[in-house]
Amino acid sequence: MAQQARPSSSTSNSDAWKSGLRPPPKDYRPQTEDVTATKGVEFEDMYLRRELLMGIYEAGFEKPSPIQEEAIPIALTKRDILARAKNGTGKTAAFVIPSLQQIDVNKNKIQALLLVPTRELALQTSQVCKTLGKHMGVQVMVTTGGTTLKDDIMRLSETVHVLVGTPGRILDLAGKNVADLSECPVFVMDEADKLLSPEFAPVMEQLLSYLPKDRQVMLFSATFPMIVKDFKDKHMKSPYEINLMDELTLRGVTQYYAYVEERQKVHCLNTLFSKLQINQSIIFCNSTNRVELLAKKVTELGYSCFYSHAKMLQSHRNRVFHDFRNGVCRNLVCSDLLTRGIDIQAVNVVINFDFPKNSETYLHRIGRSGRFGHLGLAINLVTYEDRFNLYKIEQELGTEIQPIPQTIDKGLYVAPTSPPEENEQQQQQQQKAKQPQPQPQRQALPPAVSPAQQRQGPAQVVYQSNPQPPRANGNGIPQQVQYQNGYRGVPVAR
Repeated sequence: MAQQARPSSSTSNSDAWKSGLRPPPKDYRPQTEDVTATKGVEFEDMYLRRELLMGIYEAGFEKPSPIQEEAIPIALTKRDILARAKNGTGKTAAFVIPSLQQIDVNKNKIQALLLVPTRELALQTSQVCKTLGKHMGVQVMVTTGGTTLKDDIMRLSETVHVLVGTPGRILDLAGKNVADLSECPVFVMDEADKLLSPEFAPVMEQLLSYLPKDRQVMLFSATFPMIVKDFKDKHMKSPYEINLMDELTLRGVTQYYAYVEERQKVHCLNTLFSKLQINQSIIFCNSTNRVELLAKKVTELGYSCFYSHAKMLQSHRNRVFHDFRNGVCRNLVCSDLLTRGIDIQAVNVVINFDFPKNSETYLHRIGRSGRFGHLGLAINLVTYEDRFNLYKIEQELGTEIQPIPQTIDKGLYVAPTSPPEENEQQQQQQQKAKQPQPQPQRQALPPAVSPAQQRQGPAQVVYQSNPQPPRANGNGIPQQVQYQNGYRGVPVAR
């Protein structure tokens, strides 16, 4: 258990150093217990360097979340850690902060290796490292597949303290003696269940041979299959185990399903766009071909839309991710490429245009909304063929996905942007959002299709009469976009 420590000498009694910080605007959105149920430990109680504390506060971190409160003090003792916590509860900072604390900036060696399964997550993690360590002089490098080795070789000829990347590229650099990991004491695996899957396992075994035997190993994930236990027994020394998963799904994410026929999905999506108050949305498909086809349909409906999948050029994927994160576009259609760890605070709606096949994928998808305890909405378009997967996922996750009502209370996924004390009406809305919402009586999906049921068609979906494609207007809806020839996946506004 993490114990509260007395303030270190690096955080003296004077708080004058805080006056020069420039934190981002305060976030007044309500948060769930996933991130607020802490023991009262402060960042200043953790023996952290003042330069690191400055980066933490300037990043907008006010207090540690439960996973940060549990993991950081233990990690600072250099003990191995096996940590399980929900998506969007602050796992990245839970390992980045202790990794940065242990860096000796005067030593020209790689001192922390942070492994992630996807290129987008590598970029995001490296950005967190740079933001938190900007006052420390820590040199952070990110490397992934899909880019030329030449640039990485040139960068590694200079000082690098923290190396963030995907396993294949890191192994390639280590095997060519370009990346020297022989004195790297900190080894972190984010989304460890994915990194230890059969796809990555052989690479991980080889990579560990380049690290010193007295390394500190930290594994973080929301799900831990049996393969993680095998890795723990083989490569970890009495790891400190943290499990904050009393329930699997995020409390701030409201989940609905709409029972539709395949040919009605685009029509239903159009209706959702017109009726929901979407800040940003991520729409998931089960194949790359369907990603591109749906993105084209969404664009034809008059909505701005990017798309991203694994078959795109890495430079195009980077641009899509960067622009979407910066709010250039409101909607992103993608494959499961972006289900792992991607943190875009503005996303308040996730739509499963294609229902996932397993509970793990479902959990990671809906976790793209409701980040860090905030409110979010997950809507699943379910066909007759998906009915068994729906029941199976509900059972495995211990949750109930409700049929979609005719009107969805905005208090479930739209949060206030000003202090509650400034607006009494906003206080009432917040209280209403916390109260259980009346749900329509659940109708069981049919075990078999009878002629009568075929004539009745799907239930629980309300469509517009004579719907017209919404066009750009003065209400904040992004303008229609067109695709540049030869630049797949990156729409450009007219």
